[in-house]
Amino acid sequence: MSEGPVVVGTDGSAGAARAVLWAAQEAALRHQPLHIVCAVDVDLAQRLSDETASRVREAARSLAAEAAAAASDRAPGLVVTTEVGREPAADSLLREAAAVVPRAEGARATIVVGSRGAGGFSALLLGSVGLTVAGQASCPVVVVRGTERPSSRVVVVGVRDEEDLGAVRFAGQTARRRKASLRLLSAWSYFQYFGSMVPLADAVRRTVEAEAAASTRMLGSVREEFPDLKVTEEVARAPSPAGELVEASSHADLVVLGAHRPAHHVGRALGRVAHAVLQHAQCPVAVVPRG
Repeated sequence: MSEGPVVVGTDGSAGAARAVLWAAQEAALRHQPLHIVCAVDVDLAQRLSDETASRVREAARSLAAEAAAAASDRAPGLVVTTEVGREPAADSLLREAAAVVPRAEGARATIVVGSRGAGGFSALLLGSVGLTVAGQASCPVVVVRGTERPSSRVVVVGVRDEEDLGAVRFAGQTARRRKASLRLLSAWSYFQYFGSMVPLADAVRRTVEAEAAASTRMLGSVREEFPDLKVTEEVARAPSPAGELVEASSHADLVVLGAHRPAHHVGRALGRVAHAVLQHAQCPVAVVPRG
C-alpha cells in the first residue's frame, strides 16, 4: 500500500508546533499534501455562551492558520489545507485521515501528533491524544517526541515476528526518503516470556531463535525491496525490550513499531512495549498497524 497525505493535529502548544514542522517535512518528502486539523469539541463548546463559543472557534481557525504558515515556511511549495474539527481531537484526526485518501487510490494517510497538547482553556481544542489515536488508527501514527536535533541518518524498527513486516516496510520507505540507514532491532528478555521461571532455558532458547529467524527473513525481504538502502540487523538480549528501544531512540531520527493491540486491554489499546516507548522515546515514534 502506498503512502498518501499527512494529517497533523495542532493546538498552539510547543509540542504541536514541532509536530507540524515534522509533518510538513514528511509531506514534502512524499510529494503529498499536508492537512492540518485543529479540533473544537462541540459538546464542550455548547456549554459555553454563544460569544465564548464563537471566540473558541475563531481561536482554532487562527491556530490552524499559524500552523499552516509555519508548515509553508518549513517546506515552500507544499500544498497545505486546514480544518477546524467539530469533534474531540482524536475523533477529528481519525476522521480526516480516512477522508483525505479515496479508497480507490489504494493509499493510506499518516497521522502526526505532538507528544503533549496544551492544557487549561486550550484543552477545548487539542489535548494529548497520541496514545488514543495510536491505539485506534488503521493507518500509521507518528508521535513527535524529543527536540529538534541534527539528523543521525538512522531509522530504527522494532521487530518481533512476520506481522511486523508492514512496520519494517514503512521504516524502509521513511529511511529511503530521508537518505538514512535502517536498523532492525529485535530485543528480548527471559522475563518477557517466563517471569521468574528462567530455568526453562530450552523453551526460552526456542522462542528467541524463532524471533531471530523472523528478523532474518525480514532482513532479506527488505534488502530485496530496498536494494539501495543500508540495512543492519540486531537481536539483543536486554532486561527490557522497551528500554532497549528507548535507548536506540537517542541515536535515531525515528523509531518504528508494529501496533500490537491486546485483545483484552484495560486502560490502554497498545501493548506494553509500544506504550512505554511512546512515553519515553527521545525521538519521534511511528506506530504502524500489524498484519
